[in-house]
Amino acid sequence: MSDPRYAEIAALLQRCFEGLYSCDTVILQDVLHPGALYATASDGALTHLDMEHYMPIVDARTFPASNDEPRIFEIDSISFAGPVTALARVQITMLSKRYDDVLTLLHIDGRWWIMSKIFHVEALQ
Repeated sequence: MSDPRYAEIAALLQRCFEGLYSCDTVILQDVLHPGALYATASDGALTHLDMEHYMPIVDARTFPASNDEPRIFEIDSISFAGPVTALARVQITMLSKRYDDVLTLLHIDGRWWIMSKIFHVEALQ
């Protein structure tokens, strides 16, 4: 029997990707918990943002969907650490970059939320 949590999280991750691809912060605020963390050190320095500072960055972007830019979204894995905690690894290609994301999720108030987005990004050749 398949775990229904997997389908719930996969749908949430797809919605997050759609929010990123269209730079739709309304969608993103529905999947990224208000207390979520956004972090990377891909360029050698720590970038660490809360949602209050991350959402204006998304709002200021030219969204890839407006240019029909190619995109790839793949879920590598979803694993569970108890009934209300999950970890997802996803790969996203857009904005001429490849993002390898590690997302932590919690089930709060009857639904899943992304609590952290820790990622590595590389420019495509």
